[in-house]
Amino acid sequence: MQASQRKRRQVLDEKRWVQAAKGNTETTDLLAQQLNIDNSLAQILVQRGISSFDIARDYFRPQMSHLHDPFLMKDMDKAIDRIDVALAKKEKILIYGDYDVDGTTSVALAFSFFSQFTSDIEYYIPDRHKEGYGISTAGIDYAAKNGFTLIIALDCGIKSNDKIAYANTLNIDFIICDHHLPSDELPAAIAILDPKRNDCAYPFKELAGCGIGFKLAQAYCDTHQLPAENYEQYIDLVMVSIAADIVPVIDENRILAYHGLIKLNAKPCVGLKALMEISGKSKDYTLTDVVFTLAPRINAAGRMDHASEAVKMLLCTESSLAQEQSLFINLQNTDRKTSDQNMTAEALALIEECDILVNKKTTVVYHESWNKGVIGIVASRLIEKYYRPTVVLTASNGLLTGSARSVAGFDLYEALLGCQDLLVQFGGHKFAAGLTIKPENIQLFSDRFENIVASTITDDLLSPEINIDTEIEFGQIDGKFQRIVAQMAPFGPLNTAPVFVSHNVFITGKPYVVGIKHLKLNLKQQNSTIFEGIGFGLAEYESLLQPNQPFSVCYTVEENIWKDQRRLQLNIKAIEIDN
Repeated sequence: MQASQRKRRQVLDEKRWVQAAKGNTETTDLLAQQLNIDNSLAQILVQRGISSFDIARDYFRPQMSHLHDPFLMKDMDKAIDRIDVALAKKEKILIYGDYDVDGTTSVALAFSFFSQFTSDIEYYIPDRHKEGYGISTAGIDYAAKNGFTLIIALDCGIKSNDKIAYANTLNIDFIICDHHLPSDELPAAIAILDPKRNDCAYPFKELAGCGIGFKLAQAYCDTHQLPAENYEQYIDLVMVSIAADIVPVIDENRILAYHGLIKLNAKPCVGLKALMEISGKSKDYTLTDVVFTLAPRINAAGRMDHASEAVKMLLCTESSLAQEQSLFINLQNTDRKTSDQNMTAEALALIEECDILVNKKTTVVYHESWNKGVIGIVASRLIEKYYRPTVVLTASNGLLTGSARSVAGFDLYEALLGCQDLLVQFGGHKFAAGLTIKPENIQLFSDRFENIVASTITDDLLSPEINIDTEIEFGQIDGKFQRIVAQMAPFGPLNTAPVFVSHNVFITGKPYVVGIKHLKLNLKQQNSTIFEGIGFGLAEYESLLQPNQPFSVCYTVEENIWKDQRRLQLNIKAIEIDN
């Protein structure tokens, strides 16, 4: 729905409603006929590039056999050759990974997999607070002191040119398995597995770091004619990394996430099973559930203490040990929540006490006592209040370290490139980045970051948008409709849950508030079935919605599961009360 097509009487959340273009009508009609599905659902498939029966079949029934040949990845042959040499000579191998969910699942996967073939193997996770992100000198020194001659680095290393050069002087070889953007000059590693290399012809560029580790394991099994089960058993770990790292859920990621969820819900690894149980949700997981239930708990280990605690849990083979470790991590997550809430309140106070900060097109805030492990979460929280590119900084080893977050449609990385002469280092992508800065440069950085963003961002990007797939009538929604929507899962970037819009909607009965700010209501259109609706964070509409007063709603169609009872529900994303 274009804003110019309808008048708004009440828009409390100021979100922009943006409806996707319909796509080719003939293709839509043919696909609807071939698949025997509602025309509106066929339209959504066409909008997402699913334009034929065969493509739709692969989309709805992802097959592991459709994964790409791992040897299409540049340097994969070199990586396998070097690992074969290490195993034959009984060299000591160190699995090195980042401290976030993608890093810890990567380490757990690679360590577990290669432990099948050698006992001369350990893992290493850098301390977030002492060593920072990526390959550290301390980690290399640990390897040298303990006789490791091969380091397999996962989810990091692509920009660690100086550290890899240092390792080479100590006769330590590196295999880098990364998915971040490389610099113009690559590190001098034995092998660099990164589909984002300019010279890499691998057909899918958006694997998570754990996905790169999975492809390495796949390549090893293919080379040595080992059963696929030897690496496929770790697919639930890969799925968790895909969910947590917010990578596009298309192509290989869709296949891996689809089958990873099946394994998680049927036979998860011992560590994940324990974490699921202690979280209070032990079945019927979706990618969204993983993002909001499992990922924060795994991340909490590295934020509040040391990420090796998360790896210990993921590596558990005994239920009792896994339960003990998951309890510890759950307590860390509770501490993380408290720290997150306190820091967010302090950051909001800093902004609200200064009119200049309130009226900027960026947020840059700093406090020396803030927890380094939580500043990324705080940056995201601030965007919920002030929707604009945001940087949160804290003191760390004589410097300031920060996490940056962007808004949809604005390239944060490019903005930081314009400030790179003021930064000690930085890295990331369009939507999130990390940076380090000298204390004396914070004001210069804040001013230049504001100037760059203010001169390049458009006003519409400074308010959140709701992307609508298509308009439908309530009469189109039934059990089959919902089942087809459900088969479009797993949902994530580039394959989001379809958002529908319906107009001339009315309430039946009286809406009421549940929890602190959530709205429960019953809705219908003329002559339609009455549908239950839930609007999270929409409690303010309780008194605004009146009987016989039409309004419009954006929503997703889902199955609500409560105490083993399942019923169809509309998850309302936004409301517009019509004139």
